[in-house]
Amino acid sequence: MEQSLEIFNRVVNELLADEAKNPVAEYIPADKLHTRLDLKLQKEGLNADALETVLKDIIFATPRTGTSAFFNQLFGGRNDKAILGDLLAVILNNSMATYKVAGPQIIVEKTVLRELCNMIGWDENSDGTLAPGGSMTNFMGMLMARDAFNATTRHQGVHQRMTVYTSVESHYSTPKNAAFSGIGRDNVRKIPTDDNGRMDNTLLREAIVADIANGLHPILINCTAGTTVLAAFDDLVGASEIAKEFNIWLHVDGAYCGSVIFSEKYKHLIAGVENVDSFTLNAHKMMGTPLSCSLIVVKDKKHLHDSFSNDATYLYQTDHDDLNLGKTSIQCGRRNDALKLWVLWKSLGTNGMKAIVEQEFALADAGRAYVQSHPDYTDYSVDDTVAVCFNYKGIPAEDICTQLYEHSELLVGYGSFREDTFIRLVTINSGNEIDDILQFFKTLEAFVDQNAELFS
Repeated sequence: MEQSLEIFNRVVNELLADEAKNPVAEYIPADKLHTRLDLKLQKEGLNADALETVLKDIIFATPRTGTSAFFNQLFGGRNDKAILGDLLAVILNNSMATYKVAGPQIIVEKTVLRELCNMIGWDENSDGTLAPGGSMTNFMGMLMARDAFNATTRHQGVHQRMTVYTSVESHYSTPKNAAFSGIGRDNVRKIPTDDNGRMDNTLLREAIVADIANGLHPILINCTAGTTVLAAFDDLVGASEIAKEFNIWLHVDGAYCGSVIFSEKYKHLIAGVENVDSFTLNAHKMMGTPLSCSLIVVKDKKHLHDSFSNDATYLYQTDHDDLNLGKTSIQCGRRNDALKLWVLWKSLGTNGMKAIVEQEFALADAGRAYVQSHPDYTDYSVDDTVAVCFNYKGIPAEDICTQLYEHSELLVGYGSFREDTFIRLVTINSGNEIDDILQFFKTLEAFVDQNAELFS
């Protein structure tokens, strides 16, 4: 172990030093990887020195998600305290299924979930769990909605035509999850949005009324707190009134931006969250923990037990069910993803968590102000979000993003809303400063000016 930790420390220290000079890794086309890197597996093992060399080559060629030049996905940056928690979780290697094998780590997870429920405004009857990502926590929300509508479904299977409702701008996991749960992709109603990317609740209600009139069974409204492209927030107050009127489960996919709950300044974006049935957030997004750290909490914990509990005498041998988390999880043996969030929260306090969120909004505000003040830019952004959406000099967004990537300048993606496609700059790295955002634009502008032939 000591030798492996020494290798780890050397490779990481060299990587961090190189990142300071080269925030974007050299682009290697996929068809060249096997000639550039030793990726093959051979009969005989390598000695420590050879292994370290191979590892360093691979690590240095891997896209650098922790630097000030990474804006491509809905995560980025590094928080050293969260990394500390994750490294300790790897060394401990507990399964979070039972108290017998995880001990205090069970209470670590339950403490994080309890505090999140308290922040929502729920009582002691609420609870939650963790899963590998937002797609999985959204799936769990859909399963609980299905089973809450008809308790026989988990035993007899789906035998009614159920329908679910979500924004056209919502995450692509919703139709996948409908297929997995037996509801079916064709029974997902994708509701149009308003001009700011929020689900149109008037059209939502009309769709529900029409389905009921046709003998269908609405079971789930899926709202989004931070749509993938515009980072828009659906109106939870309006959606909760509709859910209550028709007795439909209301789930909030806050994987991207649900962490606004930590900020009194921005918590208004999820006003009404206390009235929903289930709520998710990904701490590996706004809060900057290492991947993955996805939480789902439910207003009434009985739904976790009803949908996911199964007896296994070989496994659950000690302590109360509340401490055997495998009974309220979609998985049995799962890694400890709560410790990194607990260490981060413990080290910063709730005020420090608030500062992370508010820094990300401040970065986005600075980016939007820059775009709006320069005539070469076209702004497509929505205010009060952590996404800066724009085009530059009328050049197709796909072309700029691809060339920046292939020339190892910046990693940034593009998205579409209605008929427009644009560059999507995500300010999800709270370790960045406003100067880093301004440097992004300077780098983009210089690259386009110096490589005009690529865009002609």
